[in-house]
Amino acid sequence: MKNLFEGFTDFIKKENLFEADAELIIAASGGIDSAVLCDLCHRAGYKFKIAHCNFQLRGEESKRDEEFVRKLAELYKTEVFVKKFDAETIATERKQGIQETARDLRYFWFIELWQQLMNLPNANDPNADSTIPGWHVSGRKLYFLTAHHANDNVETMLMNFFKGTGINGLKGILPKEEPIKYLVRPLLFAKKIDIRKYGKERVIAHVEDSSNASNKYTRNYFRNQLIPSIQTVFPNVEDNLISNLDRFRDVNILYQQALDVHKKRLVVRKEGEVFIPVLKLKKSVPINTIVYEIIKDYGFTSHQVEDVVSLLESESGKYIQSHTHRIIKNRSWLIITSIRSVLSEHILIEKDKPTVYFPDGKLEFDIVKGEKGKVKDDNNIATLDAKDIKFPLLLRKWEKGDYFYPLGMNRKKKKLSKFFIDQKLSITDKEKVWVLESDKKILWVVGMRIDERFKINENTKDMIKVQHYHS
Repeated sequence: MKNLFEGFTDFIKKENLFEADAELIIAASGGIDSAVLCDLCHRAGYKFKIAHCNFQLRGEESKRDEEFVRKLAELYKTEVFVKKFDAETIATERKQGIQETARDLRYFWFIELWQQLMNLPNANDPNADSTIPGWHVSGRKLYFLTAHHANDNVETMLMNFFKGTGINGLKGILPKEEPIKYLVRPLLFAKKIDIRKYGKERVIAHVEDSSNASNKYTRNYFRNQLIPSIQTVFPNVEDNLISNLDRFRDVNILYQQALDVHKKRLVVRKEGEVFIPVLKLKKSVPINTIVYEIIKDYGFTSHQVEDVVSLLESESGKYIQSHTHRIIKNRSWLIITSIRSVLSEHILIEKDKPTVYFPDGKLEFDIVKGEKGKVKDDNNIATLDAKDIKFPLLLRKWEKGDYFYPLGMNRKKKKLSKFFIDQKLSITDKEKVWVLESDKKILWVVGMRIDERFKINENTKDMIKVQHYHS
């Protein structure tokens, strides 16, 4: 049987985690796992620095942990990076659990620190280039290492199983995965008992986190209560679950390959929306699983799958909603679209305001006096007679009951809802329609048709030209 050091070096090679000349940053809490990881990297001859998050959750104990990690860096004669967070306050503001908040803060800081050390622009900087260069910059290779081990992975898999995350959750934690491909976990092969044994043999100093004994955190309950209880019935449960992780990892690869085939056949992306053909989806097997894997990235849960499937037989206009998106039945399609405010937006436009920005782009106004211009055959340009137009104008979303007199229909009144049917607009297209009005009269259905009452004619003296530019 291999010892921990041999298993460590073999695992790095087997999983192709990082190169021998790579620069490493070890995420260290001060506990036995990260202390052993530092020792293993040192013995293997890897160059590394240390990073520590102080979430300030345990008072003096948190200060003790930070000081220990600083001394650990002195021991290995390397640089240490420390970041303090008021995790409790942030968790309250975000309405998240402490563990979830700490995990998010940790990984976002890792990304920022990695970008800083690689001299890359901060992805959260609005002035930064949105195209972040590849992670190998000028041949430089920099990786973050965390000390997650096999028992952590078993706990993660079980928590995912009980939460109902599906096949993808059962694969647990991977040694290296997207989107943070420079973050690796070289101790995933090792059990906690072997890490402790190695630490004892090597007399590796570390600190103990007193919160690990508290079962108020979900992971601790699985670690301290559930798994030991199962071991009374199945003594080898730990080894069996570790073996299952490898199997589930392979199963997940096959599962994703099959899903990619279905998604390629079913999912059509157009202008930020997702279109799914109803007839093709009806014939897909297994339909519930395929539907879930398509909709889960848009805030929908597994409990909403049956409702989405029922849309296939419903009339147009029916929809299912998550906190961020809606799935709408529109004739022969299901359409996934972002939720837009149900309240109409209203923008007042004064006479001296040549440019107006709104969610669908901008309008540019040009008042032409004493001459008639040519009317261009362009739906995004409205040329209007200024005689009966009163400022301020109002730009707003169309509303139920709106009507106008479409150009070319001899002053025949028409409701916008009927006009949209004639134009064969989809439900989501209708949601994007804005109107420009003056004194409660619609001048222009933006980007579509002006009102007959405001067209220019032989008697026009002054005109208003409005051009729509899409965002």
